[in-house]
Amino acid sequence: MLVVAIAFSVFVLLGMPVAFAIGVSGAIFFVLNPDLPFTIPVQLGVSQTQNFALLAIPLFILAGNLMNSAGITEKLLNLASVVAGRLRGGLAQVTIALSAFMGGVSGSAIADAAMQSRMLGPEMLRRGVSKGYAAGILAYSSILTPIIPPGIGFIIYGTIGQVSIGRLFAAGFVPAALLWIALSVAVTVTARRRGYPPERATAPSLGEAAAAFRGGIWALLFPILLLAGLRSGVFTPSEIGAVAVVYALFVGVVVHRRMGRREMAESLEGSVGDVGSTMFLIALSAIFAYGIVYERVPDTISAAMLDTSFGLNGVMLMIVLFLLVAGFFIDATVLIILLTPIFLPLVLDLGGDPVHFGVVFIVAATIGNFTPPVGAAMYAVCAILKCPIADYTRESMPFLAAVAFVAVLLIFIPEIVLSLPNLVFG
Repeated sequence: MLVVAIAFSVFVLLGMPVAFAIGVSGAIFFVLNPDLPFTIPVQLGVSQTQNFALLAIPLFILAGNLMNSAGITEKLLNLASVVAGRLRGGLAQVTIALSAFMGGVSGSAIADAAMQSRMLGPEMLRRGVSKGYAAGILAYSSILTPIIPPGIGFIIYGTIGQVSIGRLFAAGFVPAALLWIALSVAVTVTARRRGYPPERATAPSLGEAAAAFRGGIWALLFPILLLAGLRSGVFTPSEIGAVAVVYALFVGVVVHRRMGRREMAESLEGSVGDVGSTMFLIALSAIFAYGIVYERVPDTISAAMLDTSFGLNGVMLMIVLFLLVAGFFIDATVLIILLTPIFLPLVLDLGGDPVHFGVVFIVAATIGNFTPPVGAAMYAVCAILKCPIADYTRESMPFLAAVAFVAVLLIFIPEIVLSLPNLVFG
Protein backbone atom coordinates (compact mmCIF):
# COMPACT_ATOMS: atom_id res chain seq x y z
CA MET A 1 0.00 0.00 0.00
CA LEU A 2 2.99 2.26 0.51
CA VAL A 3 3.82 2.02 -3.20
CA VAL A 4 0.23 2.97 -4.05
CA ALA A 5 0.34 6.00 -1.75
CA ILE A 6 3.64 7.14 -3.25
CA ALA A 7 2.26 6.69 -6.77
CA PHE A 8 -0.83 8.72 -5.89
CA SER A 9 1.32 11.54 -4.44
CA VAL A 10 3.58 11.59 -7.51
CA PHE A 11 0.61 11.69 -9.91
CA VAL A 12 -0.99 14.61 -8.02
CA LEU A 13 2.29 16.56 -7.88
CA LEU A 14 2.73 16.01 -11.62
CA GLY A 15 -0.63 17.66 -12.22
CA MET A 16 -2.70 14.59 -13.12
CA PRO A 17 -6.44 15.14 -12.44
CA VAL A 18 -7.20 13.79 -8.99
CA ALA A 19 -9.85 11.32 -10.19
CA PHE A 20 -7.38 9.68 -12.59
CA ALA A 21 -4.62 9.75 -9.96
CA ILE A 22 -6.90 7.82 -7.60
CA GLY A 23 -7.98 5.33 -10.26
CA VAL A 24 -4.52 4.64 -11.68
CA SER A 25 -2.83 4.33 -8.27
CA GLY A 26 -5.67 2.04 -7.15
CA ALA A 27 -5.12 -0.13 -10.23
CA ILE A 28 -1.43 -0.36 -9.32
CA PHE A 29 -2.47 -2.13 -6.12
CA PHE A 30 -4.07 -4.92 -8.16
CA VAL A 31 -1.00 -5.14 -10.41
CA LEU A 32 1.14 -5.65 -7.30
CA ASN A 33 -1.28 -8.29 -6.01
CA PRO A 34 -1.71 -10.75 -8.93
CA ASP A 35 -3.69 -13.15 -6.73
CA LEU A 36 -6.60 -10.69 -6.87
CA PRO A 37 -8.74 -10.94 -10.06
CA PHE A 38 -8.39 -7.86 -12.24
CA THR A 39 -12.13 -7.89 -12.78
CA ILE A 40 -12.56 -6.53 -9.24
CA PRO A 41 -11.65 -2.90 -10.12
CA VAL A 42 -14.30 -2.86 -12.84
CA GLN A 43 -16.89 -4.31 -10.51
CA LEU A 44 -15.94 -1.86 -7.76
CA GLY A 45 -16.24 1.16 -10.03
CA VAL A 46 -19.71 0.14 -11.14
CA SER A 47 -21.04 -1.01 -7.79
CA GLN A 48 -19.86 2.13 -5.98
CA THR A 49 -22.19 4.29 -8.06
CA GLN A 50 -25.14 1.95 -7.54
CA ASN A 51 -25.56 2.94 -3.90
CA PHE A 52 -29.16 4.13 -3.63
CA ALA A 53 -28.29 6.83 -1.08
CA LEU A 54 -25.97 8.51 -3.60
CA LEU A 55 -28.99 9.23 -5.80
CA ALA A 56 -29.44 12.39 -3.74
CA ILE A 57 -26.19 13.87 -5.08
CA PRO A 58 -27.16 14.39 -8.76
CA LEU A 59 -30.65 15.50 -7.73
CA PHE A 60 -29.31 18.09 -5.29
CA ILE A 61 -26.89 19.37 -7.92
CA LEU A 62 -29.78 19.75 -10.37
CA ALA A 63 -31.93 21.44 -7.72
CA GLY A 64 -29.18 23.95 -6.98
CA ASN A 65 -28.77 24.85 -10.65
CA LEU A 66 -32.52 25.20 -11.04
CA MET A 67 -32.72 27.50 -8.01
CA ASN A 68 -30.00 29.71 -9.45
CA SER A 69 -31.82 29.85 -12.81
CA ALA A 70 -34.99 30.80 -10.92
CA GLY A 71 -33.41 34.14 -9.99
CA ILE A 72 -33.08 33.33 -6.31
CA THR A 73 -29.44 34.50 -6.16
CA GLU A 74 -30.22 38.16 -6.80
CA LYS A 75 -32.92 38.14 -4.14
CA LEU A 76 -30.57 36.54 -1.62
CA LEU A 77 -27.93 39.16 -2.42
CA ASN A 78 -30.44 41.88 -1.59
CA LEU A 79 -31.30 40.12 1.67
CA ALA A 80 -27.61 39.73 2.54
CA SER A 81 -27.06 43.46 1.97
CA VAL A 82 -29.93 44.28 4.33
CA VAL A 83 -28.66 41.89 7.02
CA ALA A 84 -24.92 42.65 6.92
CA GLY A 85 -24.57 45.88 4.96
CA ARG A 86 -24.16 48.06 8.06
CA LEU A 87 -21.17 46.09 9.36
CA ARG A 88 -17.68 47.39 8.76
CA GLY A 89 -16.10 45.75 5.76
CA GLY A 90 -18.78 46.52 3.19
CA LEU A 91 -19.24 43.84 0.57
CA ALA A 92 -16.90 41.52 2.46
CA GLN A 93 -19.58 41.20 5.16
CA VAL A 94 -22.29 40.86 2.53
CA THR A 95 -20.49 37.96 0.86
CA ILE A 96 -20.36 36.04 4.16
CA ALA A 97 -24.11 36.50 4.65
CA LEU A 98 -24.80 35.53 1.05
CA SER A 99 -22.79 32.31 1.45
CA ALA A 100 -24.87 31.40 4.48
CA PHE A 101 -28.10 32.00 2.59
CA MET A 102 -26.78 30.11 -0.45
CA GLY A 103 -26.15 27.01 1.68
CA GLY A 104 -29.62 25.70 0.94
CA VAL A 105 -29.25 26.40 -2.77
CA SER A 106 -25.90 25.29 -4.16
CA GLY A 107 -24.37 23.00 -1.51
CA SER A 108 -20.94 23.48 -3.13
CA ALA A 109 -18.19 25.72 -1.78
CA ILE A 110 -16.48 25.91 -5.18
CA ALA A 111 -19.66 26.85 -7.04
CA ASP A 112 -20.53 29.46 -4.41
CA ALA A 113 -17.05 31.01 -4.45
CA ALA A 114 -17.04 31.25 -8.25
CA MET A 115 -20.54 32.72 -8.40
CA GLN A 116 -19.87 35.36 -5.76
CA SER A 117 -16.55 36.29 -7.35
CA ARG A 118 -18.38 37.16 -10.56
CA MET A 119 -21.18 39.00 -8.75
CA LEU A 120 -19.34 40.87 -5.98
CA GLY A 121 -15.64 40.66 -6.87
CA PRO A 122 -15.47 43.44 -9.51
CA GLU A 123 -17.47 45.83 -7.31
CA MET A 124 -15.21 45.12 -4.32
CA LEU A 125 -12.18 46.00 -6.41
CA ARG A 126 -13.83 49.20 -7.69
CA ARG A 127 -14.38 50.27 -4.09
CA GLY A 128 -10.68 50.01 -3.28
CA VAL A 129 -10.51 46.55 -1.72
CA SER A 130 -7.21 44.86 -2.56
CA LYS A 131 -7.32 41.83 -4.83
CA GLY A 132 -5.81 39.49 -2.27
CA TYR A 133 -8.25 40.55 0.46
CA ALA A 134 -11.28 40.35 -1.83
CA ALA A 135 -10.24 36.93 -3.16
CA GLY A 136 -9.59 35.70 0.37
CA ILE A 137 -13.00 36.53 1.82
CA LEU A 138 -14.84 35.44 -1.33
CA ALA A 139 -13.18 32.03 -1.05
CA TYR A 140 -13.30 31.47 2.70
CA SER A 141 -16.89 32.66 3.12
CA SER A 142 -17.99 29.80 0.87
CA ILE A 143 -17.10 27.34 3.65
CA LEU A 144 -20.60 28.02 5.00
CA THR A 145 -22.29 26.65 1.88
CA PRO A 146 -21.53 22.90 2.28
CA ILE A 147 -22.12 23.01 6.06
CA ILE A 148 -25.74 24.12 5.69
CA PRO A 149 -28.12 21.49 4.23
CA PRO A 150 -28.04 20.04 1.65
CA GLY A 151 -24.26 19.72 1.73
CA ILE A 152 -22.92 17.09 -0.66
CA GLY A 153 -20.10 16.27 1.79
CA PHE A 154 -22.64 15.20 4.42
CA ILE A 155 -24.29 12.83 1.94
CA ILE A 156 -20.98 11.22 0.95
CA TYR A 157 -19.78 10.90 4.55
CA GLY A 158 -23.13 9.58 5.76
CA THR A 159 -23.31 7.04 2.94
CA ILE A 160 -19.78 5.73 3.44
CA GLY A 161 -19.90 5.73 7.23
CA GLN A 162 -23.53 4.57 7.59
CA VAL A 163 -24.36 7.73 9.57
CA SER A 164 -27.80 9.37 9.68
CA ILE A 165 -27.84 12.03 6.96
CA GLY A 166 -30.79 13.74 8.65
CA ARG A 167 -28.81 14.19 11.87
CA LEU A 168 -25.81 15.42 9.88
CA PHE A 169 -27.99 18.00 8.13
CA ALA A 170 -29.33 19.24 11.47
CA ALA A 171 -25.83 19.31 12.99
CA GLY A 172 -24.55 21.76 10.38
CA PHE A 173 -26.63 24.81 11.33
CA VAL A 174 -24.96 25.88 14.59
CA PRO A 175 -21.35 25.35 13.36
CA ALA A 176 -22.27 27.36 10.25
CA ALA A 177 -23.48 30.19 12.48
CA LEU A 178 -20.19 30.06 14.40
CA LEU A 179 -18.20 30.16 11.16
CA TRP A 180 -20.26 33.19 10.06
CA ILE A 181 -19.49 34.98 13.34
CA ALA A 182 -15.78 34.10 13.21
CA LEU A 183 -15.37 35.33 9.64
CA SER A 184 -17.42 38.46 10.35
CA VAL A 185 -15.19 39.30 13.32
CA ALA A 186 -12.08 38.73 11.20
CA VAL A 187 -13.45 41.07 8.52
CA THR A 188 -14.42 43.72 11.09
CA VAL A 189 -10.95 43.74 12.66
CA THR A 190 -9.03 43.77 9.38
CA ALA A 191 -11.41 46.20 7.65
CA ARG A 192 -11.05 48.72 10.46
CA ARG A 193 -7.28 48.59 10.11
CA ARG A 194 -7.53 48.96 6.33
CA GLY A 195 -10.20 51.66 6.41
CA TYR A 196 -12.88 49.73 4.51
CA PRO A 197 -16.29 51.33 5.27
CA PRO A 198 -19.68 49.58 5.64
CA GLU A 199 -21.71 48.82 2.52
CA ARG A 200 -24.71 50.86 3.72
CA ALA A 201 -24.46 54.25 5.39
CA THR A 202 -27.93 53.99 6.96
CA ALA A 203 -29.95 51.16 8.42
CA PRO A 204 -32.59 49.67 6.08
CA SER A 205 -36.17 50.75 6.61
CA LEU A 206 -38.71 48.29 7.94
CA GLY A 207 -40.37 48.12 4.52
CA GLU A 208 -37.06 47.49 2.76
CA ALA A 209 -36.16 44.73 5.23
CA ALA A 210 -39.58 43.11 4.84
CA ALA A 211 -39.32 43.21 1.04
CA ALA A 212 -35.84 41.66 1.12
CA PHE A 213 -37.03 38.92 3.45
CA ARG A 214 -40.01 38.14 1.23
CA GLY A 215 -37.70 37.88 -1.77
CA GLY A 216 -35.39 35.38 -0.07
CA ILE A 217 -37.93 33.43 1.96
CA TRP A 218 -38.22 30.57 -0.54
CA ALA A 219 -34.50 29.88 -0.43
CA LEU A 220 -34.38 30.20 3.37
CA LEU A 221 -37.23 27.73 3.74
CA PHE A 222 -35.47 25.15 1.57
CA PRO A 223 -33.12 23.56 4.18
CA ILE A 224 -35.83 23.82 6.84
CA LEU A 225 -38.25 21.96 4.57
CA LEU A 226 -35.69 19.23 3.95
CA LEU A 227 -35.01 18.81 7.65
CA ALA A 228 -38.71 18.79 8.56
CA GLY A 229 -39.44 16.18 5.90
CA LEU A 230 -36.67 13.92 7.17
CA ARG A 231 -37.75 14.31 10.79
CA SER A 232 -41.40 13.58 10.06
CA GLY A 233 -40.57 10.60 7.85
CA VAL A 234 -42.38 12.04 4.83
CA PHE A 235 -39.35 11.19 2.68
CA THR A 236 -36.02 9.41 3.05
CA PRO A 237 -32.53 10.87 2.49
CA SER A 238 -32.57 9.33 -1.01
CA GLU A 239 -35.99 10.72 -1.88
CA ILE A 240 -35.14 14.16 -0.53
CA GLY A 241 -33.19 15.03 -3.69
CA ALA A 242 -36.28 14.53 -5.83
CA VAL A 243 -38.26 16.75 -3.47
CA ALA A 244 -35.57 19.40 -3.83
CA VAL A 245 -35.88 19.33 -7.63
CA VAL A 246 -39.69 19.66 -7.46
CA TYR A 247 -39.35 22.52 -4.98
CA ALA A 248 -36.83 24.33 -7.22
CA LEU A 249 -39.13 23.95 -10.24
CA PHE A 250 -42.06 25.28 -8.19
CA VAL A 251 -40.07 28.34 -7.13
CA GLY A 252 -38.81 29.03 -10.64
CA VAL A 253 -42.03 28.41 -12.59
CA VAL A 254 -44.81 29.37 -10.17
CA VAL A 255 -43.34 31.80 -7.63
CA HIS A 256 -40.74 33.81 -9.54
CA ARG A 257 -41.97 32.92 -13.03
CA ARG A 258 -38.46 33.07 -14.46
CA MET A 259 -38.03 29.44 -15.42
CA GLY A 260 -38.57 28.79 -19.11
CA ARG A 261 -37.34 26.14 -21.50
CA ARG A 262 -34.02 27.89 -22.03
CA GLU A 263 -33.33 28.17 -18.29
CA MET A 264 -34.26 24.53 -17.75
CA ALA A 265 -32.00 23.42 -20.59
CA GLU A 266 -29.08 25.45 -19.20
CA SER A 267 -29.63 23.98 -15.73
CA LEU A 268 -29.69 20.44 -17.10
CA GLU A 269 -26.59 21.03 -19.20
CA GLY A 270 -24.63 22.42 -16.26
CA SER A 271 -25.82 19.62 -13.99
CA VAL A 272 -24.64 16.90 -16.38
CA GLY A 273 -21.05 18.11 -16.13
CA ASP A 274 -21.18 18.55 -12.35
CA VAL A 275 -22.77 15.15 -11.77
CA GLY A 276 -20.40 13.40 -14.18
CA SER A 277 -17.25 14.72 -12.49
CA THR A 278 -18.54 13.95 -8.99
CA MET A 279 -19.74 10.42 -9.69
CA PHE A 280 -16.63 9.60 -11.75
CA LEU A 281 -14.50 10.54 -8.73
CA ILE A 282 -16.66 8.42 -6.42
CA ALA A 283 -16.49 5.44 -8.80
CA LEU A 284 -12.68 5.49 -9.08
CA SER A 285 -12.25 6.03 -5.34
CA ALA A 286 -13.74 2.57 -4.73
CA ILE A 287 -10.71 1.01 -6.43
CA PHE A 288 -8.32 2.89 -4.17
CA ALA A 289 -10.40 2.27 -1.04
CA TYR A 290 -10.41 -1.50 -1.66
CA GLY A 291 -6.65 -1.61 -1.18
CA ILE A 292 -6.92 0.38 2.04
CA VAL A 293 -9.37 -2.09 3.51
CA TYR A 294 -7.57 -5.16 2.08
CA GLU A 295 -4.30 -4.13 3.72
CA ARG A 296 -6.12 -3.39 7.01
CA VAL A 297 -4.82 0.19 7.04
CA PRO A 298 -7.69 1.43 9.27
CA ASP A 299 -6.92 -1.27 11.85
CA THR A 300 -3.21 -0.41 11.83
CA ILE A 301 -3.82 3.31 12.29
CA SER A 302 -6.46 2.71 14.95
CA ALA A 303 -4.16 0.40 16.92
CA ALA A 304 -1.33 2.94 16.78
CA MET A 305 -3.50 5.83 17.97
CA LEU A 306 -5.31 3.78 20.59
CA ASP A 307 -1.94 3.00 22.12
CA THR A 308 -1.35 6.71 22.72
CA SER A 309 -2.61 8.56 25.79
CA PHE A 310 -4.15 11.46 23.90
CA GLY A 311 -7.77 10.37 24.36
CA LEU A 312 -10.67 11.19 22.05
CA ASN A 313 -10.13 14.95 21.89
CA GLY A 314 -6.40 14.56 21.32
CA VAL A 315 -6.93 12.08 18.50
CA MET A 316 -9.59 14.28 16.87
CA LEU A 317 -7.23 17.25 17.11
CA MET A 318 -4.52 15.19 15.40
CA ILE A 319 -6.99 14.22 12.67
CA VAL A 320 -7.96 17.87 12.12
CA LEU A 321 -4.32 18.94 11.88
CA PHE A 322 -3.69 16.10 9.44
CA LEU A 323 -6.69 17.19 7.33
CA LEU A 324 -5.51 20.80 7.29
CA VAL A 325 -2.13 19.68 5.95
CA ALA A 326 -3.59 17.09 3.56
CA GLY A 327 -5.99 19.74 2.27
CA PHE A 328 -3.01 21.64 0.90
CA PHE A 329 -2.66 18.89 -1.70
CA ILE A 330 -5.95 16.94 -1.95
CA ASP A 331 -9.50 18.09 -2.66
CA ALA A 332 -12.06 17.98 0.17
CA THR A 333 -14.32 15.47 -1.59
CA VAL A 334 -11.39 13.10 -2.08
CA LEU A 335 -10.42 13.41 1.59
CA ILE A 336 -13.96 12.56 2.68
CA ILE A 337 -14.15 9.53 0.38
CA LEU A 338 -10.71 8.13 1.21
CA LEU A 339 -10.36 8.93 4.92
CA THR A 340 -13.83 8.29 6.31
CA PRO A 341 -13.26 4.48 6.38
CA ILE A 342 -9.95 5.07 8.19
CA PHE A 343 -10.78 7.70 10.80
CA LEU A 344 -14.44 7.04 11.62
CA PRO A 345 -13.86 3.54 13.12
CA LEU A 346 -11.01 4.97 15.19
CA VAL A 347 -13.22 7.73 16.63
CA LEU A 348 -16.00 5.22 17.35
CA ASP A 349 -13.53 2.93 19.19
CA LEU A 350 -12.64 5.90 21.42
CA GLY A 351 -16.31 6.53 22.22
CA GLY A 352 -16.84 9.44 19.83
CA ASP A 353 -20.12 10.36 18.18
CA PRO A 354 -20.21 9.81 14.38
CA VAL A 355 -22.30 12.95 13.79
CA HIS A 356 -19.99 15.12 15.89
CA PHE A 357 -16.93 13.75 14.13
CA GLY A 358 -18.59 14.09 10.73
CA VAL A 359 -19.15 17.81 11.09
CA VAL A 360 -15.62 18.40 12.43
CA PHE A 361 -14.20 16.22 9.67
CA ILE A 362 -16.07 17.99 6.86
CA VAL A 363 -15.27 21.49 8.16
CA ALA A 364 -11.56 20.66 8.39
CA ALA A 365 -11.51 18.92 5.01
CA THR A 366 -13.35 21.79 3.30
CA ILE A 367 -10.66 24.25 4.39
CA GLY A 368 -8.41 22.57 1.83
CA ASN A 369 -10.55 24.12 -0.92
CA PHE A 370 -9.10 27.52 0.02
CA THR A 371 -5.41 26.77 0.52
CA PRO A 372 -2.56 26.42 -2.00
CA PRO A 373 -1.33 24.58 -3.93
CA VAL A 374 -4.47 22.73 -5.10
CA GLY A 375 -7.41 24.58 -3.50
CA ALA A 376 -10.15 24.47 -6.14
CA ALA A 377 -12.15 27.39 -4.70
CA MET A 378 -8.94 29.41 -4.39
CA TYR A 379 -8.07 28.88 -8.05
CA ALA A 380 -11.61 29.69 -9.16
CA VAL A 381 -11.65 33.00 -7.28
CA CYS A 382 -8.09 34.01 -8.23
CA ALA A 383 -8.73 33.23 -11.89
CA ILE A 384 -11.88 35.36 -11.98
CA LEU A 385 -10.29 38.31 -10.14
CA LYS A 386 -6.87 37.84 -11.81
CA CYS A 387 -5.30 37.77 -8.35
CA PRO A 388 -1.79 36.34 -7.80
CA ILE A 389 -1.79 33.29 -5.54
CA ALA A 390 0.91 34.88 -3.36
CA ASP A 391 -1.28 37.94 -2.66
CA TYR A 392 -4.27 35.73 -1.93
CA THR A 393 -2.29 33.53 0.46
CA ARG A 394 -0.81 36.44 2.38
CA GLU A 395 -4.01 38.46 2.79
CA SER A 396 -6.31 35.54 3.56
CA MET A 397 -4.41 34.39 6.65
CA PRO A 398 -6.90 36.03 9.10
CA PHE A 399 -9.73 34.10 7.47
CA LEU A 400 -7.80 30.82 7.62
CA ALA A 401 -7.15 31.45 11.33
CA ALA A 402 -10.85 32.16 11.94
CA VAL A 403 -12.17 28.97 10.34
CA ALA A 404 -9.39 26.82 11.83
CA PHE A 405 -10.25 28.19 15.28
CA VAL A 406 -13.88 27.15 14.85
CA ALA A 407 -12.83 23.67 13.66
CA VAL A 408 -10.76 23.19 16.82
CA LEU A 409 -13.54 24.66 19.02
CA LEU A 410 -16.00 22.11 17.66
CA ILE A 411 -13.74 19.29 18.86
CA PHE A 412 -13.74 20.32 22.51
CA ILE A 413 -17.39 21.41 22.74
CA PRO A 414 -19.38 18.66 21.00
CA GLU A 415 -22.65 20.16 22.27
CA ILE A 416 -22.25 22.86 19.60
CA VAL A 417 -22.69 20.16 16.98
CA LEU A 418 -25.04 17.74 18.73
CA SER A 419 -27.53 20.07 20.44
CA LEU A 420 -29.75 20.65 17.40
CA PRO A 421 -29.83 17.06 16.02
CA ASN A 422 -30.57 15.79 19.54
CA LEU A 423 -33.38 18.33 19.85
CA VAL A 424 -34.87 17.51 16.45
CA PHE A 425 -34.32 13.76 16.24
CA GLY A 426 -34.04 12.83 19.91
